[in-house]
Amino acid sequence: MAPLTDNRTLLILKGAAQGKYGVLAAIAYNIEQLTGLVRAAEAKRSPLIIQLFPSTLKQLPTLAHAAAAAVKSASVPLSLHIDHAQDVEHIREIIATLPVDSVMVDMSHFGEKDNLEKTRILAKECHDRGIAVEAESGRIEGGEDGIADTGDLEALFTSPEDVNNFVAAGIDILAPSIGNIHGDYGPSGPKPGQLHFDRLASINKQINNRVLIALHGTNDFPPEVMMKCIENGAIKLNVNKLLLEVWNEFLRKNAAAMPLVKLVDQGIEILQKETEKWMDICGSSGKA
Repeated sequence: MAPLTDNRTLLILKGAAQGKYGVLAAIAYNIEQLTGLVRAAEAKRSPLIIQLFPSTLKQLPTLAHAAAAAVKSASVPLSLHIDHAQDVEHIREIIATLPVDSVMVDMSHFGEKDNLEKTRILAKECHDRGIAVEAESGRIEGGEDGIADTGDLEALFTSPEDVNNFVAAGIDILAPSIGNIHGDYGPSGPKPGQLHFDRLASINKQINNRVLIALHGTNDFPPEVMMKCIENGAIKLNVNKLLLEVWNEFLRKNAAAMPLVKLVDQGIEILQKETEKWMDICGSSGKA
C-alpha cells in the first residue's frame, strides 16, 4: 500500500482543519478556467484543490495532465481531485492512468449496502496507489453539469450510523447530506432552515478528526452561509457555479462582439478576481 502521508489533498485539508479555515475545491471545465483558478491561488497565497468531473476527462483527455502540471509547478499547495466519479470501471481507469491526488468515489446512486461495499473496495484500490478517497453519506439530491441527476431519488440526511459506516469503509473525506443540494437554490441561496448546521456540527464532533468533511452544493451561497458551514466543520468546499457564473455571464454578454484573445484574457481575469474574493471569505488567503 502506498503511503498517504504525502498526499497533497490530505495535506491541504489537514492544514485547513488545524487552522480552522476552508479550502475551495473548484471545478474547471477547460484550460482557461484552470488558469484563472491557479492564478488566484498564487495571487492570494492560498491552497486550492482543482476538481475535474469524469465527463470532462472524456471530453478533454489532456486537461488532467495540464492540471497535474499546474499542481507541480505552483508555488502554493495545489492538488488534483476527480469529483463525483460514479462508474466503477472508469474510476479504476482514472487511478491507473492519471496523475490524480484524490477521487470522490460516488456510489450514492446505489442502495446503502451496495454503496458501502463498493466504496470500501474502491477505497482500498485507491489507497494502494496513494490516492485519497472521498465519499457521500446519505444522498444529496439534484444534479448539475457533469453529475448524474438524482432528482428521482429521495434525499437522505446523513445519520450517525452513516458516519460510522463510511469511516469504517476506509474513506478519508466525508461529504454529508445536511439539506444541501446539487444545483441551484435560487438567487437568495438556501432558504432559512434548509441547511441543518446542527447536524453538520454533530457530524464533525462524531468524526473527531478521523476523516475530513467536504461540503457539496454551494451554488448561490451568500458569504455568511459559507462561513457558518466552515465554523461547523466543513473544510473542503466544493464550488462550481459559485465561481464560474461570472465567467459564464461575461461570455454570454461578449462572445459575439469581442475578439477571441481579448475574450479569453478578460474572462480569465474576471474568474481570478471572483476566486480571490471567495478565498478571502473562506479564510485561506495567506495560508500558503
